[in-house]
Amino acid sequence: MGTGTSIGRVRGLGAAREGTHHWWHQRLTAGGNLLLVVWFLASVARLPAYDAATVQIWLSSPWAAIPMALLVLNLFYHARLGLQIAIEDYAHREGGTVLLVLLNLVTVVGAAIGVFSILKIAFTGASA
Repeated sequence: MGTGTSIGRVRGLGAAREGTHHWWHQRLTAGGNLLLVVWFLASVARLPAYDAATVQIWLSSPWAAIPMALLVLNLFYHARLGLQIAIEDYAHREGGTVLLVLLNLVTVVGAAIGVFSILKIAFTGASA
């Protein structure tokens, strides 16, 4: 680029219009988390008991399993968005790329384990 002004050297090296998209997804997932966590706390508070059998019966209902799976997916995606920003801001050079790959791996594996666990309980019911 030349030896122009500071703004001239920076032009074209910005966020490539991805910042607004990322910011919007963080706000949407935060709102979804708020609604789903309120649902979760209200649902758990209404349970007659807190033993494993009662929770299995509750989670075997589609009215509980579907929002619970959405909660797990939304929480993991929201966490990934926030940690991605932290990694991009503070981990420079090659280490940042490795950390982003690990972050994506941990996010996908964690969400898959959570959803699988919910589905296993939902489909086997209280007999498991």
